[in-house]
Amino acid sequence: MNYTKTNRLSRLTAILIQLQTKRIVTASELASKFDVSKRTIYRDIKALEQSGVPVLTEEGKGYTLMDGYKVPPVMFTENQANALILAEQLVLKNKDASFVKDYSEAIDKIKSILRYTIKDKVNLLANRTQFNQVINQERNSNNLSDLQNALTNYNLVKIQYVNKEEIITDRLIEPFALLNSENWYLIAWCRLRTEFRFFRLDRIQKMKILSENFEPQNLTLQEYFDRYH
Repeated sequence: MNYTKTNRLSRLTAILIQLQTKRIVTASELASKFDVSKRTIYRDIKALEQSGVPVLTEEGKGYTLMDGYKVPPVMFTENQANALILAEQLVLKNKDASFVKDYSEAIDKIKSILRYTIKDKVNLLANRTQFNQVINQERNSNNLSDLQNALTNYNLVKIQYVNKEEIITDRLIEPFALLNSENWYLIAWCRLRTEFRFFRLDRIQKMKILSENFEPQNLTLQEYFDRYH
């Protein structure tokens, strides 16, 4: 097999992984990722279809795989998938480019075997988590996993919170994003203050995830920073 054929086979495999990783993938996105023309991507998609891969075209959106096409050999729980995404944020801070590339490709493969419902949630979580590495950071909270689930499932959360002045208040909050510097912080819409607030996780005294859902905020984490800071 010559280099050109080998290169195309590798790209077809990588495209299939991308299709399994995300709900919708555009031709432009694939062309940019693999440094080829959109015409080449169209031919690649057709080749996948001809080989029996059920690629569906959503008009005006992009390509998607028929749900349930691949039965994953390993099933991750939602908490386990969230933990992997959090680990990815940490690895992305590593200074070695090859290590970051290898780990990111591994995470793409892991995402590719997740069910669509969990896949959508981990992609949301990846976009709503910001991690700044701190050396010798001690464990100082025990509610990160539950808050990840509340964030991705749009569950209201009831907390008892103590601020830096040691004042305790009961809050009803809508989790929006998770940040880490010296401590873990939750950005959430506070219904008591009717505005976005930062909550340090180690200051949450009590917490209950409610079954009631909230309407998600229609903005990205970057848009939040641009608008409110």
